[in-house]
Amino acid sequence: MININAKKHDNFSVEFKFGFNCTEDGVPDDFSVNTWMFVPNSLGVNSESYGKTQFYRDVKSNIRLITPMYSLSDIAKDSSQPLTLLRNSLERVVQNPEQEQDAYEYHLKMFAAIFKSALRAQVQHMQDTVTLDSAESIVEDYIANVNLVLEKFRGLYGIIDVPAVPEKTRSLFNMCDEFMSSMLELRTIRLVKAVDSYPESETGMRIREKFTQFLANEYAYKKSKGYGVMNDDPKHDRELVHHRGMLKKFIESELYIRLDKKKDGIAIRQIYSSLAAGAAMIFATAVGWYTQVKYGTLTWPLFVALVITYMLKDRIKELLRFYFAHRLDNKYFDNKARVTIGKTNVGEIKEGFDFIMESQVPAEVRKLRHQASTVEDESRIFDEKVLLYRKRMVLDDAELSKNDDYPLCGVNEIMRLHLHRFTTKMDNPVVPVDTVREDGSIASMNVEKIYYIHIVFQLNHDGEQAYHHFCVTMTRDGILDIVKQQ
Repeated sequence: MININAKKHDNFSVEFKFGFNCTEDGVPDDFSVNTWMFVPNSLGVNSESYGKTQFYRDVKSNIRLITPMYSLSDIAKDSSQPLTLLRNSLERVVQNPEQEQDAYEYHLKMFAAIFKSALRAQVQHMQDTVTLDSAESIVEDYIANVNLVLEKFRGLYGIIDVPAVPEKTRSLFNMCDEFMSSMLELRTIRLVKAVDSYPESETGMRIREKFTQFLANEYAYKKSKGYGVMNDDPKHDRELVHHRGMLKKFIESELYIRLDKKKDGIAIRQIYSSLAAGAAMIFATAVGWYTQVKYGTLTWPLFVALVITYMLKDRIKELLRFYFAHRLDNKYFDNKARVTIGKTNVGEIKEGFDFIMESQVPAEVRKLRHQASTVEDESRIFDEKVLLYRKRMVLDDAELSKNDDYPLCGVNEIMRLHLHRFTTKMDNPVVPVDTVREDGSIASMNVEKIYYIHIVFQLNHDGEQAYHHFCVTMTRDGILDIVKQQ
């Protein structure tokens, strides 16, 4: 199964998060994602101005293991797997700090990442609750479970707070503690803002008071530990935001998978290029031999024939190369990389990019594109260019499942698509428009000049297909929003 979520990342990029979930049947899972982008012709994006090199510069992908899923209440149990593994690793690092340091750091990071994921899931559950009255008991459970998890986690610090343990080992624990505290603050503040969006009520005031007291207690704890807090000092606050970003990268580093990309199908491409050159040489040699037999040596007809043959030989070679390359693109990709965890190969990923004609777009994709048109046959009116980005991933769930202490069910890919190059030929972000009011007067108003970029995904997993259509609204100043089309 493949899940997909989309959001605006910044003014000039959108982010798509794919979840590749294995079936856990011992058979390698075959995933593919085909992406069609429909771009207005007026933006000047075509195969000459925007080639493969530019596209791959504008696409940034991070692949990471799916964080093992636990609820806050599950983590809080003394017998929970994350807590047990962390406790055992702390006890071992006390006995042998040098040899157990890597395992200790790994379990610390995993515990913090699991806490973050459980926190996010619980907060999302509360935000999906329809009424404040039904949310009050959930809020109490949330606060109680978070307090219990933090109490048990922070209580483990006493195991390593001994002279035999290096300062670096203790500082790693505090880094994870600070990260978890920051995530707690971030998520809880979002809940407070959600409560404030409701009409004022007695229940809402009680919930807000609980959250406020909860945050105040955590704030006091952070101050006592020397962790950074916002204080309205621009320099301090920007450095704190940077510090928290570094903490996030540090904690999640155990989940990210590095990919060493290579060109795909290098050998077969070279073979086809050689065949093209050989075919062209056969043609040139045959014409030269025939002309020499018929007209003799060193004659004007032979001279002209050899010149024309030389010219045609290069054209034949290039045409054959183009033909073979077109045939290859259907089977081979531009880049490929192994998906590895440590030294274990758990899969492979390939990607390819091309401009294609509208006639090459599958009927289902064209249908989804046209359903979002404001006028009939909009794509033809604006002569849209179609970009196709293909990705295929094969994951060996058997290798994945036996590779770790925690249950791993697949990987997430966070793909950011940067669209800044698409804005270079856009009109001014705001244009004046004259209109007639009801009283007959003429008025002029400034209106945003927008452009739509439609993106359709085809998700394939072991023969099952699903389609998702998103529309990006842009001006020359950047992205306004990204909306999933129904």
